[in-house]
Amino acid sequence: MKRKSLITAAALLAAAGAIAACSPDQGKSTANAGGNDASSCTNTIPKKQLPVVTMWGWYPNTQLVVDNFNKQSNEVQVCWTNVGQGGDEYDKFQTAISAGTGAPDVIMIEADRIPTFQIQKALVDIKNYGFDAVKANYSDGAWKDVSIGGAVYGVPVDGGPMAMIYRKDIFDKYKITPPKTWAEYEQAAQKVKDAGGPLFGDLGANVPAVMMALQIQKGATPYAYDPAQPESIGIALNDQASKDVLDYWGNLARKGLVGTQDQFTPEYISGVINGKYATYISAAWAPGYLTGAGVGKGEDTGKFAVAPLPQWDSANPMQVNWGGSAFSVTSQAKNPELAAKVAYGLYADDESLTDGWTNQIIFPLNLKALNDPKFVDLKVSFFDGQQANKEVYVPAANAYTGMTYSPFGQYYFDSMTKQIGAVIDGSITGAQAADRIQEDVANYAKEQGFTVQ
Repeated sequence: MKRKSLITAAALLAAAGAIAACSPDQGKSTANAGGNDASSCTNTIPKKQLPVVTMWGWYPNTQLVVDNFNKQSNEVQVCWTNVGQGGDEYDKFQTAISAGTGAPDVIMIEADRIPTFQIQKALVDIKNYGFDAVKANYSDGAWKDVSIGGAVYGVPVDGGPMAMIYRKDIFDKYKITPPKTWAEYEQAAQKVKDAGGPLFGDLGANVPAVMMALQIQKGATPYAYDPAQPESIGIALNDQASKDVLDYWGNLARKGLVGTQDQFTPEYISGVINGKYATYISAAWAPGYLTGAGVGKGEDTGKFAVAPLPQWDSANPMQVNWGGSAFSVTSQAKNPELAAKVAYGLYADDESLTDGWTNQIIFPLNLKALNDPKFVDLKVSFFDGQQANKEVYVPAANAYTGMTYSPFGQYYFDSMTKQIGAVIDGSITGAQAADRIQEDVANYAKEQGFTVQ
């Protein structure tokens, strides 16, 4: 296999920003420190007589998480360095992989990025390093997202079960109830448009992960990959479900029922604040992201609620996920077993988990937090006191079964973004977009040395 090409793919992947950790980075960045050299840490190590494991991570409360671990552990201490968020960290990790030195023992990594680094043999399978002792702490779906074949390459921390945020004032004005199916969603959108109301939602070309999730919700299986057969990959990006979903959203845009603004932009956020959109198809981390962006703090205070994600088939509901991160052990770890203890133990204590969800930093996947009555019954201020976790997000997380990611996921996302743009400008249909994505990604995979199934 062309490993050099795969490294190029990883560099492409690294250009993507973090999704799950949308809060602004509040940690101290020491970009020149780190790697597996424990001589310089962002944190202070209290038990200097113990062995040290180095770690990179960017959660805003990482300082607290690391301090809690070090305080409680009598086996190992963590030396934490913040080398940047998302793509900035991945760039540095890729450099260390290429050089064969400079990586930390443990690294925070988004779940959909794991295969790209695993295929370069940059991550360690931690299944034989204490997995059985912590397996019950997370759902099967959470574990699947960080696993490849029968191997486990990360410990889940946070996730993004998807849902539909909506404006209560708009729904009340036009006498709309939260749609339970995507057919009802289109009907409601048409009703609001016919009455002279705002756009019902948005088709953003720059959020291809949303489109992928909705295609999976309808039954698509984009990839099949098993490291036991590393030269082979199944790619199915133009099956009927994928075509149907792209056509559905393309038709909504063509009819003027949804907007076509790129998301995570000032223009989009301004629209959310000013009631330009009746709904926002998003994930459980969205309330924290929106709050940090200034939504729900002015005249729009108390106007938002959340409902379960509409379904393609109400008789066979499918829950999907957008975003989520984990702690992985790198192949440069000096002591993989000790590093695995850190990966399993970070962000797993009650104080850290509570701080994470209380401050809307994470949507926790650890079942201690996910099933904690304080978390489940929380009246979320962004949603005007709605018990959003109990009603929407926790049931979605519990029903999520996980998915298989691709070792060149960013190339796929780039291809989808390009083709969604073509759908938006009306030059092609959604079905044609799916065919183009399939051809593009399959050809790319073959160039990397894969046999495409």
